[in-house]
Amino acid sequence: MPNIKLSYLYRDSANYKTHGYVVFTNPKEISLKEAESYVSSKLIDGEYFYANQWQVPDLFPATFNPSDDPTWHELESVELTNEPATFPHRPIRSP
Repeated sequence: MPNIKLSYLYRDSANYKTHGYVVFTNPKEISLKEAESYVSSKLIDGEYFYANQWQVPDLFPATFNPSDDPTWHELESVELTNEPATFPHRPIRSP
């Protein structure tokens, strides 16, 4: 059963980027299309999200300055993967 990989990035005000990803379990074996649709429904303007609200690690650099830099992250992709889950007991979508 493939897990679901969420790749995202943080882009600071100088356009420097930090990339990261998390892998969620997929016990209900939802399809990639379902996962993409679910994630898209939770995005701000179809692209952005706050890492703390999604309970995923933030990717802020050491130079992060909340008065100058944005506080949101950007979605890069959602894909199925055989990589082990970052959150072994946490599916991407709860019932």
